[in-house]
Amino acid sequence: MAKVGIVLDKLYVDHDNGPGHPETFERVLAIVDMLKFTKMFDEVVRIEPRDATKEEITLVHTPEHFDKIASTKGKHRVFLDADTTTCAVSFDAALRAAGGTISAIDSVLSGEVDRAFPIVRPPGHHAEADRPMGFCLFNNVAVGAAYLTEVKGLDRVLVIDWDVHHGNGTQHIFEDSSKVLYFSTHQFPFYPGTGAAEEVGTGEGKGYTVNVPMEPEMGDNEFIKIFDEILKPVIDQYKPQFILVSAGFDIFFEDPLGGMKVTPEGFAKLTRHLTDQADRICDGNIIFLLEGGYNLDGLWISTKEMLEELLDKKRSDYNIGDSETKADDLIENIKKIYSDYWKF
Repeated sequence: MAKVGIVLDKLYVDHDNGPGHPETFERVLAIVDMLKFTKMFDEVVRIEPRDATKEEITLVHTPEHFDKIASTKGKHRVFLDADTTTCAVSFDAALRAAGGTISAIDSVLSGEVDRAFPIVRPPGHHAEADRPMGFCLFNNVAVGAAYLTEVKGLDRVLVIDWDVHHGNGTQHIFEDSSKVLYFSTHQFPFYPGTGAAEEVGTGEGKGYTVNVPMEPEMGDNEFIKIFDEILKPVIDQYKPQFILVSAGFDIFFEDPLGGMKVTPEGFAKLTRHLTDQADRICDGNIIFLLEGGYNLDGLWISTKEMLEELLDKKRSDYNIGDSETKADDLIENIKKIYSDYWKF
């Protein structure tokens, strides 16, 4: 059985967006309940998170952004935009979420664990370099990627984002760099409005942003076929040294904020697909980082399926062969757009 690390902290529960907000502390509690019920708590390694430093946060965020989030500390409620709020401890939670991501990375690099799942809040992939957005304060996955390139000296880091919403912040932070390749599947057009297929990066980063904008109602086979026919060839050619997954569970078929049709078994297949690529290409260096997911029952069962794959308790077959899917035309279009940068 693989050694799988999880990152948990009370601050991830204490961060409170206010009554009725979909990004609630109950998301973490649902996953904890699953871990206890399945007894997988006894099978995973607890990784102790630390706080990210200001220097680590400002690898991807402006000092002014850091100070803005810090200024909310101790205040009962601050509205940063229409749907992004803080409570008295949200700044502390955001530091611990970014730091927990780094702790997971360090645990994988040191060999303490084989893979990791930081169960962090607040989420991060919408946070831009200079502003919070979409429930996100600091961009956890971006901090992790920059830590790998700027502190650990890696040259090629792959960020895979399967959240139903496009990770605008992650894309924009790295869109002019070849050190971080950003690959995103997302519902389109949809919040936040970014992520068109023609957004391929800029300057030295041209071709290192790969967007796959999907229509609603796509499910397991569509995602697997996109991963197999677009992502896998990119991985083969880019040869990442570490893979970070923005794992949004709002592509679940009953998520209230999404329109996709991925089943719990689909999450197992996506997880197995990516762990297989990591084992093949980068010595298994991979972590899955909690982003969205707002159906609590969906979170419970989908994270169960994902963790069973991470632990190697099961091994899902993700081969769909030549099956026709709703994404076939999209896949051909993406191949044409990105053929200047990658061979398919």
